Amino acid sequence: MTISLSVLKPGLKFHNLRGDIFGGLTAAIVALPLALAFGVASGAGPSAGLYGAIFVGFLAAFFGGTPSQVSGPTGPMTVVMASTFAALTAKHPETGLAMAFTVVILGGLFQILMGVLHLGKYITLMPYTVISGFMSGIGVIIILIQIGPLLGHIGTGGVVASIRQYPEVFSHIDPVAAGLGLLTLAIVFAAPPKLNRILPAPLIALVLCTLLSVYYFPESGIPRIGDIPEGLPRLQMPYLTWDTIREMLGYSLMLGVLGALDSLLTSLVADSITRTQHNSDRELIGQGIGNCVAGLFGGLPGAGATMRTVINVQSGGRTNLSGMIHALVLAVIVLKAGNLTEPIPHAVLAGILIKVGIDIIDWGFLKRAHRLSTKGAGLMYLVMGLTVFVDLITAVAVGVFLANLLTIKAITDIQVKDMRAVTHGDNENWLTPEERSLLKAAKGRILMFHLSGPMSFGAAKSISRRLAIVENYEILILDLTTVPRLGVTALLAIETMMKDAIAKRRDIFLVGAKGQVQHRLQRLEIVEKLPMSHKVKERSIALTRSMELLNMYVPADVQQEVAQ
Repeated sequence: MTISLSVLKPGLKFHNLRGDIFGGLTAAIVALPLALAFGVASGAGPSAGLYGAIFVGFLAAFFGGTPSQVSGPTGPMTVVMASTFAALTAKHPETGLAMAFTVVILGGLFQILMGVLHLGKYITLMPYTVISGFMSGIGVIIILIQIGPLLGHIGTGGVVASIRQYPEVFSHIDPVAAGLGLLTLAIVFAAPPKLNRILPAPLIALVLCTLLSVYYFPESGIPRIGDIPEGLPRLQMPYLTWDTIREMLGYSLMLGVLGALDSLLTSLVADSITRTQHNSDRELIGQGIGNCVAGLFGGLPGAGATMRTVINVQSGGRTNLSGMIHALVLAVIVLKAGNLTEPIPHAVLAGILIKVGIDIIDWGFLKRAHRLSTKGAGLMYLVMGLTVFVDLITAVAVGVFLANLLTIKAITDIQVKDMRAVTHGDNENWLTPEERSLLKAAKGRILMFHLSGPMSFGAAKSISRRLAIVENYEILILDLTTVPRLGVTALLAIETMMKDAIAKRRDIFLVGAKGQVQHRLQRLEIVEKLPMSHKVKERSIALTRSMELLNMYVPADVQQEVAQ
């Protein structure tokens, strides 16, 4: 497969400059507290969150295929990065940090490869029950790991470790940190919508609670962000060895696939509110480039951020210039105002993240999943549980596998329901009166095997089983008139059926094969052995010629009886 180099041309437009400037500025105000919070939650530090927001935000907008989309660190990507960082630094204390950022680079390369291979249109074909399950699972993870920091304790990287820490956390609550954290939650939940549109609630909570902690509790000793290096980030060279690359590839694939899904789902949201159409392959390439560069400079991986994108559009942003401006505003803050973020308490960031986690949970589907489908609800809860307590790749793999099995079973049931193996035409409404009369006259010596709809591998077993029920026939008519597609397994089942019929010296007529079905059947040698007169377009022709064959091999008195 090839992809035109024109996909890398940014195509900047300045017709909406005023709206893009205001949209980008507003998105940056929203992104600042989230970038800091995600950086702290990941374990890589607040500066990593800011660098990720800058590099992914700028480059994904510059090269991406969704003009109004704003990209940066997101809850799902941070959860995966936190588990990656914790696992690698625990196993490789000296090189774990470099390996974690190498994982980000490799994840970006996977996304670029997906775009080059034109896989964008397939990424969002995942069943909604699976998407809902792992997104809700990610929301639960964020909440569980932020309870400790909310109450004044240093956070841990994983869910299980955080839960094990709860007895210590609840028996030694820091009242100052807990008070600031609860105040943050109150602000982000209770801020009036009108105020939220002017000043985002997370920013209000960040500024107000930080000022309270500085002026009223300067000596409290609660965990704070601390020093953030000002100026440009240093280059982080990738760390690749034969011993570690296999270990890193799993995390990289997880980041790449999740980032692709997160971004393209946000692209669909952007399309719906701007009435535009995004380029999914170009978007994947843009996200991949952004993540590669973010990893090179010690930044968190990012993806299209739904809330920031919606705020950008609502504030006037319409072109990729708005996403680039959002990143440039954050870059100015890092370069010139990094010291202002040092006193921010971890409890405040935890409160902001808990709100993010609650918003990520798919409450709408959780409330009515059991009413829509018991199996779907069970699958969703399974994926959610695996996401929280195992890992995201396992959850998605198991969820997609089971969802496909359920879908195949449902499709197979429909295919089998319309499958017919008849020797008499009584009560078969899909046959014409003439066809029913001819079948009746044959007195069971003709078997009409009727298939309907696309034949997948799930129907293959039923094809063989249905044919085995009827033994005493002399001519087989295989009716494929209403079959638009034939899967390989079903094709081979039909081949076996025809071979068995020929081995028993039975004649075969092939009816109505066309398009993909005809093309595939022609590749079977056994079909090529059939006389041309046995490949017909209509059932009535096959039945008429079958009767002629039967009349050739029966006594005259039987012929007269059949004619009557």
